[in-house]
Amino acid sequence: MQRPASPADQLRRLLQQPGLISMPCCFDGLSARLIEQAGFPLTFMSGFATAAARLGAPDTGLISYGEMLDQGRNICNAVSIPVIGDADTGYGNPMNVRRTVSGYAAAGFACAMIEDQESPKRCGHTRGKRVVGRQEAVNRIRAAIDQREAGSDILIMARTDARHCHGMEEALWRCQAFADLGADIIFLEAPHNRAEMEQFCRVIPGPKMANMVEQGDTPLLSAKELEAIGYKIAAYPLTLVSSAVRAMQEALVTLQRGEHPQQLLPFARLRSLVGFDDYDRELAHYPTNDDSDS
Repeated sequence: MQRPASPADQLRRLLQQPGLISMPCCFDGLSARLIEQAGFPLTFMSGFATAAARLGAPDTGLISYGEMLDQGRNICNAVSIPVIGDADTGYGNPMNVRRTVSGYAAAGFACAMIEDQESPKRCGHTRGKRVVGRQEAVNRIRAAIDQREAGSDILIMARTDARHCHGMEEALWRCQAFADLGADIIFLEAPHNRAEMEQFCRVIPGPKMANMVEQGDTPLLSAKELEAIGYKIAAYPLTLVSSAVRAMQEALVTLQRGEHPQQLLPFARLRSLVGFDDYDRELAHYPTNDDSDS
């Protein structure tokens, strides 16, 4: 009997197929399941959204490796599509990076994203972020790739935030260095205009990801435009959490007025979405009426 493809192999196959991959980002098992049910082939555990949903806190390095790993394990177990995990700075020195990558692979992630910000890091589309020097940035990615080569079945996404601090020239230098080391996906965070996005895709080899943050620093381009520029993945990190927050706020306002929200899912549909129907079908395989004890 043939073994199912690992999450990493599933992602490798997606990257080899033609066309852009649109990737809504999740923050818990339910949001990941909704993404899969909507037909998307890939998702990403957003650090911003996960910190907000799990801690009610900003994405400023407050959420720990253990908390991200636990959340990621739940997400990966909830879906059959590959999941990319935000692994922030790797949570320490190169040996911490290796442990992080190993842990993410064991949790079921298809890919771990490692970035070059100083610790504590912060959301890439906020002010005040800083990056480490070239050598430390390179060492993080080298350590991640060393762990992949040592047997962890996981891809490595290498991210730089250097555009904000040092400009495009430095950012592109780092992207090229990460590609030369063998990173599977390259992510230049927060280019400021389409020309910078085009330059990045033209100069840097291999699969590249665009981060489509609503009201962020990077222009929101259509999927067709991103594909034409040369991106392979379009991430939408805050779309779902923002939509969820808006919907909850509107429901709370309605309840505060003493009324009941009308734009809700039918209860039967909600039960199905969270898995009650599947659970009951599986449970039916194990009859509970046993007359032999009477």
